[in-house]
This record gives sequence, structure tokens and C-alpha cells, in this order.
Amino acid sequence: MSSRRPTIAISMGDPGGIGPEVLVRALTDRAVRASARYAIHGSSAAMHRAAEATRTEPFWWRVDARSNLGDTAGAHDVVLFDSDPELVEQQIEPLFENRPTKLGGSLSFRWVEAAIADAQRPPADPRHADAVVTGPISKEAWSLAGKGRWPGHTELFADRFKSKRFAMMFVGSRLRVVLATVHVPLMEVRGALTIGAVHTAIDLGNDACKRLGFKRPRIGVAGLNPHAGEQGLLGDEEQRIITPAIELAVRQGMDVRGPFPGDTIFNTALQGRFDLVVAMYHDQGLIPVKLLERDLAVNTTLGLPVVRTSPDHGTAYDIAGTGKADPGSMTSAIRLAAKLVVPVGESAGV
Repeated sequence: MSSRRPTIAISMGDPGGIGPEVLVRALTDRAVRASARYAIHGSSAAMHRAAEATRTEPFWWRVDARSNLGDTAGAHDVVLFDSDPELVEQQIEPLFENRPTKLGGSLSFRWVEAAIADAQRPPADPRHADAVVTGPISKEAWSLAGKGRWPGHTELFADRFKSKRFAMMFVGSRLRVVLATVHVPLMEVRGALTIGAVHTAIDLGNDACKRLGFKRPRIGVAGLNPHAGEQGLLGDEEQRIITPAIELAVRQGMDVRGPFPGDTIFNTALQGRFDLVVAMYHDQGLIPVKLLERDLAVNTTLGLPVVRTSPDHGTAYDIAGTGKADPGSMTSAIRLAAKLVVPVGESAGV
């Protein structure tokens, strides 16, 4: 871990969702503000709307996103790189609807790209970011904006950092879960699941747990089929794919067991027998996480050369602007990013 105060780039998320609100509320936490400096890519109008909804006095220093003033922003703890001036010049009013829109998708995508660009700057650059936190986006809005090639942040970050081995991990106080497949339709999971995909999730998850403080992580691997296939009676993926991946990881010195039925393995982890669960597909892993750690768990992308974290929830358009959004997951995402910042020259592993 680095002892210096890191800089964290934050993309606001969809401006019509709860991203601006949970961000404003998270950054009012004095301990969070003291842990890092923040470069926010977003909209001043959306931030002020969030501040009004949460009865928060604006605390950020605003600069035009196209300006070079950001290069001298080091004296400020929180800097907002504002896209609104460009919209106004294009005669577009920065009023954002609480639903997926082309404008919201275009802006939220641009802000993620700007945060990634900050992380890719040389360490000596005044705009260099040590980690990235992403606010919730709408995949439908990205599609409306012509960015449907990427089903989510995870795939975009892997592409921009040219990471061939990557995985999605969720970190909570009670559960840690890594996914062998990411944003894949359920009917296509069987084709996407390979020995390599399962082993990558185990391997990257093992490294991530070490960075979280587990000296020798105990890893439990879920099966794909009911009852983990019942020795091939309910599907042979456990025998053909999952078991060989586990055996390879064991030969490499990792403490890995399984495959176990998906309906029992998470309870076993809660009892303290596993530090990490490897799930085979999105909802298998996310249902227990969101049931037990809603508004507390953090999504992090493994396999990148930079730390990237995110809240574990979506845009919640239905409550955006009401002041009701819980900032817990965003607060946890920022805290985890600051904790995991990597010294120059090392690999993030998360």
C-alpha cells in the first residue's frame, strides 16, 4: 500500500440516476474526504441537483472539462470537471430525465473514458489518477448512445487497458464473490464457461484476497448445475470444466475446494469456512451478495493495472433526485479504492 494521499478519478454515472446523489453524500463523510483527492468527471447541474436533494452545501471546485485549469487543481480536495459548458454551447440544456436516454448514455460513457484517461497518465502528470471509482450507468442508455458494444464497465476497462485476463469481484463484510463469467445471457453461459475462465476467476480472486489481507485465502468453487451435477446425472460441466480448473489451481499452491452446489456454498462461506466464493455466472453470485450486503458491497474489476471499484447497485431512476438513495455502497467503493492504491511499478491485481 502507498503511504501518500492518492488521487481517485470518479465518473459520476448516469446523470439521471442516483449516481450524483450517492457521490455527493459519500464525499460529505470527513474520513472519506481525508483519505484521498478526487477528480470527478460529470455535470455541475446534476451535482447541484443532488446537493439540493440531500441538503448539502456544494464543496467542490468546478472547472470546465475542456480547460487546462485542472492541471493546477492539486490544492483542492474535490475537483469537478464539468461537461455542462460544452452542452450549453451546443444549445443543450443540462436537464436530465430519470430514465435511460441517449444524452445520459453519451455523457456517462464519456466520463468513464475521461476517468480511464486520468489513470493512464504518467505518474508525474498532475492529472494522474491512482484509482478509478465508477458511478452506476444504464446499459440501455449506453446502447441508445451507440456504445452497446460494451455490456458494462468491466468489459470497457479490460478493453482500454488491454487486459486479457480479468474478472468481476464483489467485496462485502461477510461475503467475497468472484464471477467466472460476467455479463453473459443465461442461455450463453454454458458456451462461455471454460477451464481457463474458471481458473482465471480462482487465480485473480486468490491474488485479490491476499491484497485484502488474507495470507492464504480459502476458496470455494460453486458448480453450474443443480447439486453440482450429481456426478454427471444433471450435467457434466462440473467434471469437464470446473474440476480440472480447481485441480490446476491446487497444483499451483492455492487452497481451493469444490465444486459445491450453488444453493449451499454461500451459507458455508458465511459460516467462515471460505474467504472467497467463485460463482459460475452473474446472478448465481450476485443474488446472495445483494441479499446480504445491499448498499454495502463493492464491485471491483480484477486483472487491471489500476484499481477500479464501483457501487454494487444500478441507477435507481425511480428514486433519483428524492434524497432517499443510500450512499453506503459508494462510500465503501471509495474507501476500498483508497485502500488498494498500488505503488508505482506494481500490478494492481484488483
